Amino acid sequence: MINKRARVAGLAAAATVVALSLAACSGGADASSTADASKVATATDVASAGGMDALVAAAKKEGSLNIIATPGDWANYQEIFDGFTKKYGITINPSQDSASSQEEIDAAKKLKGQDTAPDTFDIGSSVALANTQYFAPYKPTGFADIPDAQKDKDGLWKVGYYGVMSVGYDANKIKTAPKSFSDLLKPEFKGAVALNGNPTQAAAAAGAVAYADLQNGGTLDDLTPGIDWFTKLKAAGNWNAADGKPNTIASGETPVLLDWSFNQKGYATSDTIKSGGIDWKYVVLPGTAYVGYYNQAINKDAPHPAAARLWEEYLYSDAAQNAWLKGGAYPARVDAMEKAGTLDTKDFPGKLEKVAVMTDKQATDAGTLLNAKWANAVG
Repeated sequence: MINKRARVAGLAAAATVVALSLAACSGGADASSTADASKVATATDVASAGGMDALVAAAKKEGSLNIIATPGDWANYQEIFDGFTKKYGITINPSQDSASSQEEIDAAKKLKGQDTAPDTFDIGSSVALANTQYFAPYKPTGFADIPDAQKDKDGLWKVGYYGVMSVGYDANKIKTAPKSFSDLLKPEFKGAVALNGNPTQAAAAAGAVAYADLQNGGTLDDLTPGIDWFTKLKAAGNWNAADGKPNTIASGETPVLLDWSFNQKGYATSDTIKSGGIDWKYVVLPGTAYVGYYNQAINKDAPHPAAARLWEEYLYSDAAQNAWLKGGAYPARVDAMEKAGTLDTKDFPGKLEKVAVMTDKQATDAGTLLNAKWANAVG
């Protein structure tokens, strides 16, 4: 399945859930405080929560936030975790760092009513669209800055950031940055070009085929031109069958890798990779860019509903949006922040000429096509 969430290679299979520290409920709570808590728990924006001060107070009283499938070394999330906890003093409890988007939903269903259920989701588009019944509507401050195509009108889900397919390379071996897919067919790329996984199983690898398709005149309705390009790559002797990971980059086994921009940024800043004498760089080629959206949503049965809403407020703040940008992702509010002058331009690779993202049907059709043709293309 190509809509399965693709995580950075080498992540732990799962993180242990931190035990929740729950304060004993006071038997003397007055009716007004109970009403206020209920108001915040069902709020659809800051105003309906009674204002930011009320939301912060309610979230601090809960004291915890349960997240799932969101590792700290994915798109610079650790900086966001640290910023949120420092600002609000709320403990973040991670679980199942390597889970797929569907596994996030499955966990919410399985743990419904328990203190360990996820409060929020960071989830791929096709799974988000198929599971809106599990989300609570919420429009964080900055919601208007998110393009209409990247959000549910009621705030059930909204894009937080997106990855862009790019070409990573060791500048110590590849002296001139590739400017097109045609360049990758040249002799200097002999045995060099690899993927992060198998396109029939990994979203990053399938995205690379889609990227090749778009860069070679195809459309997302039919990835045949992309598959055909990899056949040419193999015929030129430039295909590298190794599964591109941080260790294969560090060892020099995969000097060129097609992967998401936030993964590439992680490789470029990895001390392990740099210590191996690798100077990793990456480029987003001119023309149509292939992107993968990651959406934010609140579990309608969140055990910490105020903290979940405060978390979204933080995620769409300039601080968190710039943190994603620093991690190699494009934040959802990028255009509005650039216009307002709040975008951290030193980490901004520039506007994309045109973007393309798969619909659920296109993803299904692409999976069928890849299962039928990929092995013969590079086998």
